[in-house]
Amino acid sequence: MATVERFEDLIAWQKARQFAQKVYELTCFDKFSRDFSLVDQIRRSSGSVMDNIAEGFERGGNKEFIHFLFISKGSLSETKSQLYRAFDRKYILEEILKEKLDKAEELSKVIGGFISYLLKSDITGRKFNTKTQNSK
Repeated sequence: MATVERFEDLIAWQKARQFAQKVYELTCFDKFSRDFSLVDQIRRSSGSVMDNIAEGFERGGNKEFIHFLFISKGSLSETKSQLYRAFDRKYILEEILKEKLDKAEELSKVIGGFISYLLKSDITGRKFNTKTQNSK
């Protein structure tokens, strides 16, 4: 696998960015846009998914990165819960809810797969600039 130098190159971050943008667009319509607290909360949680991927990457160590990827998955679940609230308040239709939940599940699997990869990897991260002692 090629070394990734920028968080922007990570597929998980790219998908999280797309997801956050779609959630943002959803909050701009009709009654939803006037529920200021829910709009703020869902925008922040969906943005937090991509932000935590970026922050974890920049920490430079795989253990910290994995920690932030788990936080990212938590923010994704928070966004899913808020989508249910938007549906319950009749801000979005069931088909839109299902579409967004499917996208969230897909993103969760990408992040989870990335976590699994990092857990199995013998590279400890850029800030250590070396492989673990077990790999020598």
